[in-house]
Amino acid sequence: MSDEAPENEIPGNETGKDDARHAEKMAKKKAARDKIMATKTDGKGLIIVHTGKGKGKSSSAFGMIFRHIAHGKPSAVVQFIKGAMWTGERDLIEKHFSDLCQFHTMGEGFTWETQDRARDVAAASAAWEKAKELIRDERNSMVLLDEINIALRYDYLDINEVVEFLKTEKPAMTHVVLTGRNAKEELIEIADLVTEMELIKHPFRSGIKGQPGVEF
Repeated sequence: MSDEAPENEIPGNETGKDDARHAEKMAKKKAARDKIMATKTDGKGLIIVHTGKGKGKSSSAFGMIFRHIAHGKPSAVVQFIKGAMWTGERDLIEKHFSDLCQFHTMGEGFTWETQDRARDVAAASAAWEKAKELIRDERNSMVLLDEINIALRYDYLDINEVVEFLKTEKPAMTHVVLTGRNAKEELIEIADLVTEMELIKHPFRSGIKGQPGVEF
């Protein structure tokens, strides 16, 4: 009788068995993933909605704008609400990437600041006209409509007009990103990608104001 234990009983060999099982599992997962990817089309211009009460809607959208800049793809931003407030994104883009990203800040602040509905409607309408111009320009790979959902929520813009334009006039390969709380159901219905930011904790509720580099 041999004094040697079977290989699968050798102390310390469990790590090797775990590694082999993991490799087999990942190989099956890769094969399944490759099969799924083989069914996907090459791509299309997406309608992307970032909404919800949580932080990160505009931040995530600007992340995609910066990805476009990194790829050398022309893009554009229209800000529907933010007006005089300075932001790091606008400063960086205007100073260093204006050749790749057009930046139009056309809002005058939040509605409780202007306290003038007619003025808010006029500003939102002008921003929408600029947005349509930029979206129609097929040189722009992505157009960000920052905080347009707020303008739609307060009926400064006609949601039916916005939806119809996106459905019928947006170039096939142009991405359009729409941010802001309370996205209209009509917009969510036609979107390809919708993300709702969920609020769990926020420092503002603890008396901490917006921080440079975090909120703006």
